[in-house]
Amino acid sequence: MTVFLQAMESIGSWAIPAVVLFIPLWGLIKGIKVYEVFIEGAKKGLAATLRITPYLIAMLVSIRVFNAAGGLDILTEALAPISKRLAIPQAVIPMFLIRPLSGSGALAMLGDILKTQGPDTLAGFMASVVQGSTETTLYVLTVYFGAVNVFRVRRSLTIGLWADLVGFVAAVCACSWFFKG
Repeated sequence: MTVFLQAMESIGSWAIPAVVLFIPLWGLIKGIKVYEVFIEGAKKGLAATLRITPYLIAMLVSIRVFNAAGGLDILTEALAPISKRLAIPQAVIPMFLIRPLSGSGALAMLGDILKTQGPDTLAGFMASVVQGSTETTLYVLTVYFGAVNVFRVRRSLTIGLWADLVGFVAAVCACSWFFKG
């Protein structure tokens, strides 16, 4: 097994540099002006960044205000009886609430849950599964849809939040089934 791991480590250390070198070389072989195309793409990327920045700032400020005002704590306490009845660790509830809003906020909560509850606990397992199997729906709608001036997001919002809910329920069921005990 160690030979396999060493081979994978060796391949892994060369994979990204090989791809970074291969793409421009392939472009040169195909007769593409690689530098000019790169600069044009960078210009478009910068323009997109400038378009989405106001939406991103609005989203981040809203999350901070909600959290600072105690909204997250109020919702967590309100959901405590339900979480207790469903055997969901209360430490995971804030992550369920933040994950659709902010990936980095949810990642910070995951780190906190793993540090305080432990990685080999039901809370650690559930938080990890939620982080990996749900989406930052409201962030995506705000930033990406806003960047392309799509403002009618009702159906996308509904489907995205339902998908998140299914991800949360699946995480609770799977972790309770596999790791409880």
